This record gives sequence, structure tokens and C-alpha cells, in this order.
Amino acid sequence: MKTSFLLLTLAIVFLFSCQTKQNGTTGKAEIQKPNIIYILADDLGYADLSCYGQTHFQTPNIDRLAKEGMIFTQHYAGSTVCSPSRSVLLTGQHTGHTPIRGNNRDECGNWPLPTETVTVAEILQQNGYTTGAFGKWGLGCPSSTGDPNKQGFDEFFGYNDQTLAHNYYPYFLNHNQDTIWLEGNAGNGKGTYAPIPIHKQALKFMDDNKDKPFFMYYPSVIPHAELFAPEEYLEKYRGKFLPEKEYKGDDEGSPRYKLGGYGSQPESHAAFAAMINLLDDQVGEIVAKLEELGIADNTLILFSSDNGPHIEGGADPDYFGSNGPFQGYKRDLYEGGIREPMIAWWPGKIEAASQSDHVSAFWDFLPTVTEIIGAKNPENIDGISFLPSLLGKGEQAKHDHLYWEFHEKNGRLALRKDNWKLVRYDVFSPEKTTTELYDLGNDPSEQNNLAGEHPELVKELLEIMNNSRTETEAFLFK
Repeated sequence: MKTSFLLLTLAIVFLFSCQTKQNGTTGKAEIQKPNIIYILADDLGYADLSCYGQTHFQTPNIDRLAKEGMIFTQHYAGSTVCSPSRSVLLTGQHTGHTPIRGNNRDECGNWPLPTETVTVAEILQQNGYTTGAFGKWGLGCPSSTGDPNKQGFDEFFGYNDQTLAHNYYPYFLNHNQDTIWLEGNAGNGKGTYAPIPIHKQALKFMDDNKDKPFFMYYPSVIPHAELFAPEEYLEKYRGKFLPEKEYKGDDEGSPRYKLGGYGSQPESHAAFAAMINLLDDQVGEIVAKLEELGIADNTLILFSSDNGPHIEGGADPDYFGSNGPFQGYKRDLYEGGIREPMIAWWPGKIEAASQSDHVSAFWDFLPTVTEIIGAKNPENIDGISFLPSLLGKGEQAKHDHLYWEFHEKNGRLALRKDNWKLVRYDVFSPEKTTTELYDLGNDPSEQNNLAGEHPELVKELLEIMNNSRTETEAFLFK
């Protein structure tokens, strides 16, 4: 009798335990939501990583993510410059719909996201995640509607102002609503290389939240100009990339010194390699922290870049082959300006050393996250989840087309449908407007303009392009 009662009791406990886990009502079950880390490099080219073909220097820690995870070969940034690309990433809307469509500036150096914006961070917050952003924000200054603390982030540490983020030895950083003055950087001081304390705060965030699901957005300022790196990194590459390129910039006495101007750099090649070395080390330390905390297997890391390589502040992407096979740089809508490296790492979930040719873009991040956590998408997003590609399960939906608009350089537009790419420059001057059509399947370098051979296709793509945007008062496309 007692044996039967004991067996019945154990059965009830087992069933209750299973039901509790299924409903997610225990702390243990809650932890099974994966941590999500998005590392966003700043102006890193498609081939600036050795796993994507860089031969001048190596990126072993980022390469490890690729070796143990998945490389995407056809992944696109949200825009070809900073602020709109970040807006696209966080809202799931391309530049025809996202609130921030250009690098317009208010008094703080960046146009703020509106109050009604729904970001991926807000969705994760509402689903039990602690959220943190560490690095360059560029979507609204403190106390504005675009303040990261008002757009879904529990903690922010770094640069709110994307103009001041040009400088690696700034006078101050922002921690939520507080200004953190860097005393060693006062005047012409170079006591604190800002990416280092930002990185330390990110690691602390991981420590503090190891026992609950977290989302860490890590928009590094590396390798955007100015081309500065700590001496211990710079000395490793000094004299290795000759002839060096010297850059004369805004030094002490200039009105833009440490206020957005790029400082002089006599060793631009060495500095560029040193900066990426530091970024690679920081990626390695993030992975090491996950392993130390015992949460690596329950963490998805995504790594990408906000746009193509820049040619500012002494940067020399042609020397390093930063674009790989593609033409164009930052501010171009050719492939070199918008096609980015993208690596996904999720131990036990993503097949090691795998590759995806799925055509994806920044606006796909939000719906991928909602599918992972079982949440609903906001209305009017443009993205589709690439989770089936990550897991190798289920049918991967495909985009009908991808769209970009760029408000500088007299207006630029691009649209990709299947392997066809339509590019228009000088849109604001009809008498100068160019219309180019490329077959990316056979011509990824966009060298052979086929617009004259396919007038009906051009007409079809122009119609799609014209219907791919809604007007916004803050970013009139004219």
C-alpha cells in the first residue's frame, strides 16, 4: 500500500514538474530563453576579417565564431551610414519605413527615435529580458525621445552622440543619465581609450545578469576613424604595412579637436590593423566570459558591421582589400557599401563551420528574435526571420525584394530582387539621374550595366522602388 502511494506521489510530482517547465513558471525554465548578443562593428568592410578573406592580418577570435557557427555570404546592412543602419537593425524596418533614415543631427549630434518607435529591445524587455547597450548609440541624446533608456534598454554605457564617437580619447562617456568624465583625457590627454571601459562595463553586465536571460547590444566604435589604437596594439604592426599612409587631421588647437574631428595619424595602416586586433580580442573576451559563467551553450551571438568601409581619417580600404570582390565604400549603395560580414554562433544549435547564402538584411534581426522567444512582431515591419537558416530546420522564407534609400550625395536608391540589383544615383537632379541594372549572380562586382538590355525589367523594378517607401517629415527624400 505504502509502495503504491509512493509511486503515485512520484508520478504527480513528475507531471507537475513537466507542466511547470512547459508553462515556463520557474526560474530555471525562464533561463532557457537564450541570451542574445549582437556585436556591431563600425565601418568594417566585408573582407576585413580573415574568415572572409583578409590576408594582411588575422582575426582569430572572430574566426572562431565562424568556425563554430555560420557565415552568411549575402547579408546586408540597413544603410550605408551609421544612424539609419542602427535604426533599421532595432526596428525591423528598412530605410523606406524606419524612423531614422539619414545622419541628420540635432543639438546632440543625432536625430532621436520617436517615442512611438517599437524596438527589439523593448520586445525583449517585455518578455523577461534584461537589456543593455554598450558602445555607440547615435539615435538620440540623453533625455530625448531617442534616449536608449526610453527605447528598451535597462542600461547604456558609451557614446550617445555619434559625432563625438569619432574620437577615441573623448572628454566623457554617458552611463544612462550620468556623464562620466574621463579625467585622463582632459585637454590633450590620452589616458583612457574609450572602447576599453565600455568593454569592461559590458562584461560586468554579463556578470550581473548571468542567472537570467539578457540581450546585450554591443555597437563598437571600432574601426571607424579616427585611426587611434593603444600603443601596445600599435607597436605590433608598426612598419609591417609599408608604404605607410600619413593623415593630417584635427589636432590640438583645431575647433574640432576631440569634438568630432579626426586626429592626425602618421601610421594609418598600422593603426587600422591594431584597432581590428583590439576588437577581435574583445570578441574573444566576450566568448570567454560566457564560458566562464557557464552560459555559452544558451547564448546566440551575431556579429556584423553597420556599413561598408570608410575612406576617412587616413583609412585605406584599397590597400587592405576591405571590400573583397565588391565595388563601393561607405555612402555607396553598390555592394561594397552595404554587403556585410555576418556570423552567427550558438553552440549546439547552429551547425559548426556552416555557410548560408540566404539573402538577409538588418531588418530581419527583429523578427528572428521574436521567433526565437515566441513573441509577436510589431505591425509594419519589413523583415523576415532567418531562424530556419540558423537552425537548418523548417522552410526559410525569402524576401521579394530589398530596398535602400540614402539622403546624402544628391540622393541614392537601390533595390535588389532575386539576383537583379537596380541602382540610381543623383536622384534629386532628374537631369543627372543614372539608372543601373546588375546581375549579381554573374556580376557581383557590378561592372556590367545591363539597364539598356532589359528595359521592361528596369520599369518593373522602378515601380517596386517607388512603392517601397512612405514619406516622413523629418527625412524628406528630396
